[in-house]
Amino acid sequence: MPTLEQLKPASRAETILYIPYYAKNKHSLLPQAIALYQQGSLEGDRNIEGGESIPFVASWYVSKLPSELTRCRLQFDGQAELSYEVTLSNSEFIDYLIDVIVDFQSSKCTDFPRGFYRKLLRFE
Repeated sequence: MPTLEQLKPASRAETILYIPYYAKNKHSLLPQAIALYQQGSLEGDRNIEGGESIPFVASWYVSKLPSELTRCRLQFDGQAELSYEVTLSNSEFIDYLIDVIVDFQSSKCTDFPRGFYRKLLRFE
Protein backbone atom coordinates (compact mmCIF):
# COMPACT_ATOMS: atom_id res chain seq x y z
CA MET A 1 0.00 0.00 0.00
CA PRO A 2 1.50 3.36 -1.00
CA THR A 3 2.18 5.91 1.69
CA LEU A 4 0.52 9.32 1.54
CA GLU A 5 3.65 10.69 -0.12
CA GLN A 6 3.51 7.99 -2.83
CA LEU A 7 -0.18 8.37 -3.74
CA LYS A 8 -0.83 8.60 -7.45
CA PRO A 9 -3.66 11.16 -7.82
CA ALA A 10 -6.98 9.95 -9.18
CA SER A 11 -7.81 10.85 -12.77
CA ARG A 12 -9.94 13.83 -13.75
CA ALA A 13 -12.74 11.42 -14.73
CA GLU A 14 -12.70 9.89 -11.23
CA THR A 15 -12.57 13.33 -9.59
CA ILE A 16 -15.15 15.29 -11.59
CA LEU A 17 -18.21 13.82 -9.84
CA TYR A 18 -16.93 15.01 -6.47
CA ILE A 19 -15.96 18.61 -7.35
CA PRO A 20 -19.40 20.16 -6.58
CA TYR A 21 -19.24 18.82 -3.00
CA TYR A 22 -16.20 20.86 -1.95
CA ALA A 23 -15.06 24.44 -1.62
CA LYS A 24 -12.58 25.61 -4.26
CA ASN A 25 -9.71 25.59 -1.75
CA LYS A 26 -10.06 21.78 -1.48
CA HIS A 27 -10.20 21.03 -5.23
CA SER A 28 -6.42 20.73 -5.62
CA LEU A 29 -6.23 17.94 -3.01
CA LEU A 30 -9.30 16.08 -4.22
CA PRO A 31 -7.41 13.79 -6.68
CA GLN A 32 -5.09 12.65 -3.85
CA ALA A 33 -7.98 12.19 -1.40
CA ILE A 34 -9.90 10.07 -3.92
CA ALA A 35 -6.77 7.98 -4.56
CA LEU A 36 -6.46 7.46 -0.80
CA TYR A 37 -10.16 6.56 -0.60
CA GLN A 38 -9.71 4.02 -3.43
CA GLN A 39 -7.01 2.23 -1.40
CA GLY A 40 -9.72 1.17 1.07
CA SER A 41 -7.47 1.49 4.11
CA LEU A 42 -5.12 3.77 6.00
CA GLU A 43 -2.63 3.21 8.79
CA GLY A 44 -1.78 6.02 11.16
CA ASP A 45 -1.39 7.18 14.73
CA ARG A 46 -3.99 8.95 16.86
CA ASN A 47 -2.19 11.75 18.63
CA ILE A 48 -3.05 11.97 22.32
CA GLU A 49 -2.31 15.26 24.08
CA GLY A 50 0.20 14.67 26.85
CA GLY A 51 0.54 10.97 25.99
CA GLU A 52 1.85 8.51 23.47
CA SER A 53 0.22 8.15 20.06
CA ILE A 54 -1.99 5.10 19.50
CA PRO A 55 -1.57 3.27 16.18
CA PHE A 56 -4.70 2.56 14.17
CA VAL A 57 -5.81 0.86 10.99
CA ALA A 58 -8.83 2.28 9.20
CA SER A 59 -10.60 0.29 6.50
CA TRP A 60 -13.66 0.95 4.38
CA TYR A 61 -15.64 -0.36 1.44
CA VAL A 62 -14.96 1.59 -1.77
CA SER A 63 -17.76 2.67 -4.10
CA LYS A 64 -17.94 5.21 -6.93
CA LEU A 65 -20.63 7.79 -6.17
CA PRO A 66 -20.33 10.76 -3.77
CA SER A 67 -23.80 10.17 -2.31
CA GLU A 68 -23.29 6.46 -1.56
CA LEU A 69 -22.50 5.44 2.00
CA THR A 70 -19.14 4.26 3.27
CA ARG A 71 -18.75 2.31 6.46
CA CYS A 72 -15.36 3.05 7.97
CA ARG A 73 -13.94 0.79 10.66
CA LEU A 74 -11.05 1.86 12.88
CA GLN A 75 -9.12 -0.56 15.02
CA PHE A 76 -6.72 0.91 17.55
CA ASP A 77 -3.53 -0.74 18.72
CA GLY A 78 -4.38 -4.01 16.92
CA GLN A 79 -7.01 -4.85 19.56
CA ALA A 80 -10.46 -6.08 18.48
CA GLU A 81 -12.11 -4.56 21.56
CA LEU A 82 -10.82 -1.15 20.44
CA SER A 83 -12.73 -1.23 17.13
CA TYR A 84 -15.23 1.42 16.11
CA GLU A 85 -17.38 1.96 13.02
CA VAL A 86 -19.02 4.98 11.46
CA THR A 87 -21.16 5.31 8.34
CA LEU A 88 -20.80 8.47 6.25
CA SER A 89 -21.53 9.56 2.71
CA ASN A 90 -18.52 9.11 0.44
CA SER A 91 -18.33 12.88 -0.08
CA GLU A 92 -18.17 13.53 3.68
CA PHE A 93 -15.60 10.78 4.23
CA ILE A 94 -13.41 12.06 1.40
CA ASP A 95 -13.61 15.52 3.00
CA TYR A 96 -12.05 13.99 6.12
CA LEU A 97 -9.39 12.34 3.94
CA ILE A 98 -8.55 15.77 2.49
CA ASP A 99 -7.98 16.91 6.09
CA VAL A 100 -5.76 13.86 6.68
CA ILE A 101 -3.61 14.88 3.68
CA VAL A 102 -3.43 18.55 4.73
CA ASP A 103 -2.38 17.56 8.25
CA PHE A 104 0.17 15.08 6.91
CA GLN A 105 1.71 17.75 4.67
CA SER A 106 2.28 20.04 7.65
CA SER A 107 3.08 17.57 10.45
CA LYS A 108 4.11 14.32 8.68
CA CYS A 109 1.62 12.55 11.00
CA THR A 110 -1.18 10.42 9.57
CA ASP A 111 -4.30 11.01 11.63
CA PHE A 112 -7.95 11.87 11.12
CA PRO A 113 -9.22 15.31 12.22
CA ARG A 114 -11.04 15.83 15.52
CA GLY A 115 -14.44 16.11 13.75
CA PHE A 116 -14.04 12.60 12.37
CA TYR A 117 -13.42 11.18 15.84
CA ARG A 118 -16.45 13.06 17.16
CA LYS A 119 -18.60 11.22 14.60
CA LEU A 120 -16.82 7.90 15.14
CA LEU A 121 -17.40 8.05 18.90
CA ARG A 122 -20.92 9.45 18.38
CA PHE A 123 -20.32 12.78 20.10
CA GLU A 124 -22.16 14.47 17.22
